Amino acid sequence: MGQLAAQKSSSADIKQFSEKMAQIHEQLSDQLKPVAQKLGVSEPKEPSKKEKQEIEQMQSLSGTDFDTAFIKAMMKEQQSDLKDFKSEAEMSQNSNVKRVAEIGEALISQHLQLIEQIAQKHNVEALSQR
Repeated sequence: MGQLAAQKSSSADIKQFSEKMAQIHEQLSDQLKPVAQKLGVSEPKEPSKKEKQEIEQMQSLSGTDFDTAFIKAMMKEQQSDLKDFKSEAEMSQNSNVKRVAEIGEALISQHLQLIEQIAQKHNVEALSQR
């Protein structure tokens, strides 16, 4: 989705956000890999069916329609991810998982704040569900 935003968005702040999103997710993935390997969990090789459908829908949009849909999708995704990481940080009995979840929670929280600021700037109603 970030790559798509880099190509299709007409807005510099959305392009910057998508680049930052890619960096943050790469950092998080790097921190999760060793813990996942210890637990015998492998990361997905490609987007889920739902994610593929969302990407296809986004590909048909352009200009402000794309930007609005991207902002809404990112807010929803970041809120969902934040909820998952927060839950894992609170519930996990594994200290390594707990530590990575807490780091992820902090990163995703920052990311959510950024996309909410962008939403406000673009007059897109925030879907705040913190």
